[in-house]
Amino acid sequence: MQKRFGLTLVAGLAIILAACGSGAASTAPSVAPSGAPSVEPSVAPSAAASASTWKVGVHTDVGSIDDKNFNQYSYAGAVDGAAAIGAEKPPFIVPKDVSELPAGLQSLIDDGRTIIVVNGFNAVPEVTKFAKANPEVWFVGVDHDLCIDAQGAPDADFGGPGQGGACVGYADWPTLLPNYIGLNYQEDQVGYLAGIAAAKATKSNLVGAIGGITLCAPCVRYMQGYALGVKSINPDIKVKIGWVTESDFTKAFYDPAGGKAYAQQFLKQNPGLDVLFQVAGQTGNGAIDAACEAGIGAIGVDVDQFESYPGHACIITSATKGLQKSVSDQIEAIAAGTAKGGKFLYDAKIDGVGYAPLRDWEAKLPPDTTSTIDAAFAAMKAGTLTTCPAAPDCGKVPAPKIGD
Repeated sequence: MQKRFGLTLVAGLAIILAACGSGAASTAPSVAPSGAPSVEPSVAPSAAASASTWKVGVHTDVGSIDDKNFNQYSYAGAVDGAAAIGAEKPPFIVPKDVSELPAGLQSLIDDGRTIIVVNGFNAVPEVTKFAKANPEVWFVGVDHDLCIDAQGAPDADFGGPGQGGACVGYADWPTLLPNYIGLNYQEDQVGYLAGIAAAKATKSNLVGAIGGITLCAPCVRYMQGYALGVKSINPDIKVKIGWVTESDFTKAFYDPAGGKAYAQQFLKQNPGLDVLFQVAGQTGNGAIDAACEAGIGAIGVDVDQFESYPGHACIITSATKGLQKSVSDQIEAIAAGTAKGGKFLYDAKIDGVGYAPLRDWEAKLPPDTTSTIDAAFAAMKAGTLTTCPAAPDCGKVPAPKIGD
């Protein structure tokens, strides 16, 4: 059985950016109206809608609300969660960079938001401060893994076990910051599944992957799993890895034209490469464009990109994680009084990650492709398959060497 996680959104979301200042924290971005973008909840609104005391707000990562990926599906989860608990449709803020995060979060608090969903690992230090200063507000961080000191403040040695730090947060996070939920996903597991698909699809025994930025631990785990998955099928297949940038988050995740140009150069530098995995958000959409134009296979990330980024028949599959459902689930748990602060891991054991259908590609690939992927997924669920290098390298940032 093919594993899928996430629902298709209504097409044609309007790009609505918050009216942000130049980055000074004293200039608060306005909260975009709850009527936009036009994402309708995939769950029926609660009958107690008019009586709800909860107010949900969303602060996205850099980019846009309709990025066909991370921001779009996380926001859809907030829309679903708000509908399920009878709250109004959430407003959202899209920053131009992380410097606008403090003003954006404060504006949501000033607007009376009692549940704030915040996208992107780069927001963790600021959200940690806000969660400590606003214990009456719940924060749901997507891709958030904390490093805090004994007082619940951001630890200067950010990174956590396996990433160069020694953090109190893993043990004491629920006690020190009980109003802060960090959603994490086992990216290396689905990267591994993507690697199997790539290994089955390649004719040249040369495949590749492009990541947005070397500072992104989830991106690193995707890549590490991908390389291991490829080698599990054939250790002679070469895996080439490229990174768009080492420091610029906008270039990393919100530059489709730059992503396309980078991918085109990457393909020139690796002649014969015939499968390309993108781990770069909206920048990575440009890499998919380049792959399709070059007549090679592409693999999407985070969500089923065959559906979210239509018109790209070269997409073999996508490495998916449960963005939409995980956000919705946590909002519902908060309203029900069952939520707990701390790290919440969505992995294969709870079907929190998966892969998108092979669709027309299934007939083009070896007949055992689906069964091989499903067998690997079953082994992940059983905890018997290693999909990431041993600590401290798994998810280490800046990214260690991956591939050939």
